[in-house]
Amino acid sequence: MRGQLLIQVLVFAAIAILVLVGIASFVSVSIQAGRITVQRELAIEIAEAGIDYYRWHLAHSPNDYQDGTGSAGPYVHNLLDKNGNIVGQYILDIIPPPVGSTLVAITSTGKISANPNLQRKIQTKLAIPSIAKYAVIANAAMRFGAGTEVFGPIHSNGGIRFDGLAHNLVTSSVSSYDDPDHTGGNEFGVHTHVSPTDPLPPAQVPSRPDVFEAGRQFPVPAVDFAGLTADLAQMKADAQTNGKYFAGSGGLGYRVVLKTNDTFDLYRVNSLVSPPSGCSSSQSGWGTWSINTTGGAQTFLANHQFPANGIIFAEDHLWVEGQIDGARLTISSAKFPDNSSTRTSIAVNNNILYTNYDGSDVIGLIAQNNFNVGLKSLDTLRIDAALIAQNGRVGRHYYGSSCGTGYVGSTITLLGMIATNQRYGFAYTDGTGYQTRNINYDGNLLYAPPPSFPRTSDQYTTISWEELK
Repeated sequence: MRGQLLIQVLVFAAIAILVLVGIASFVSVSIQAGRITVQRELAIEIAEAGIDYYRWHLAHSPNDYQDGTGSAGPYVHNLLDKNGNIVGQYILDIIPPPVGSTLVAITSTGKISANPNLQRKIQTKLAIPSIAKYAVIANAAMRFGAGTEVFGPIHSNGGIRFDGLAHNLVTSSVSSYDDPDHTGGNEFGVHTHVSPTDPLPPAQVPSRPDVFEAGRQFPVPAVDFAGLTADLAQMKADAQTNGKYFAGSGGLGYRVVLKTNDTFDLYRVNSLVSPPSGCSSSQSGWGTWSINTTGGAQTFLANHQFPANGIIFAEDHLWVEGQIDGARLTISSAKFPDNSSTRTSIAVNNNILYTNYDGSDVIGLIAQNNFNVGLKSLDTLRIDAALIAQNGRVGRHYYGSSCGTGYVGSTITLLGMIATNQRYGFAYTDGTGYQTRNINYDGNLLYAPPPSFPRTSDQYTTISWEELK
């Protein structure tokens, strides 16, 4: 009997021991898992501290991508607690932006002293937004007619009448204005005449998702067009230092023909197409803006390599065309000192094309006065570029039926963006100009604009955040 009792005691004791060992193991594993969880959380917080540090660094040294060392990374920093003890390290790898861009990638690896084998890595991309954040931006009132479809943000320092479909936000710097295309009282800063037409202020602004898919806002702060003068002056200095700078041509301007081998041909323009009798307009800067095709109308000057900093600057009018392959360029036309009577313009009458549409090809055309599409432009014209008219307008002068062939065009397609001081347009209500107008926003321009493109802020913005495996 005693033997049987002893066996039972041993059995129950063994079971109890196994249970206690299991509980102890579970508690130990749980404690260890909790410790690792805490350590993993600390490691990613250290990595975040590295990102925060470099955001601060860029705020004070916006063009320093070497952590103030002047040498290639990675860059290792100790993280201290309040008592001055080292709790871990963050290790930074900085990928500077490509030429002309502000998009910088920062990879931060967080490691803790208590467990050097445990680390977590995150990557953040930061950038300073440029004026190319807008599909269309103007310093004057604008009208977008029925059938117009725009995918990027739209802004005007004046008012906007929009009768098409806007997939992104539409903003204006005025709360109300006198629409030059409509009689009656002042209308909302952003309004539509798509039925039912918006009421007049001070009525409540109706919700119109059928026209403004992402909404409309007004008034908002204005964009500084006058400040572009300083940007152009800096571009001239940059072109003289490490780009391509051309003084006055001694003729009517320069023709620039872009090539896919990273070069461009430069011509002096000597003669333009004369307008036929009766072909004229009172528009400021009016002309055919078309190079003559007769002998001697242009003189070949040289073939040039694309400059290292991507900036081509001329103190004369420019005619630009051609195609690029893997290049990033800003082509500017301006004459200094700035005087309204001598301001220069850029004209495009033949295609400007990218080879790659992934953001690796980009062109900016910045005119001190107007960006023109001339009388003798292609019937079907494509322009892959971001366009700025600092003091004038982006568009086409009025050419009536007395101007002969070319006064009506079939289709103009733009991939890029438009910044125009005055009201833009490539067609007129009497049916002249381009019958079909496709204005497409190039989203690659937002944080990877053409070299030295004007910015809308001095502060870096977080574009993306991800943890790397």
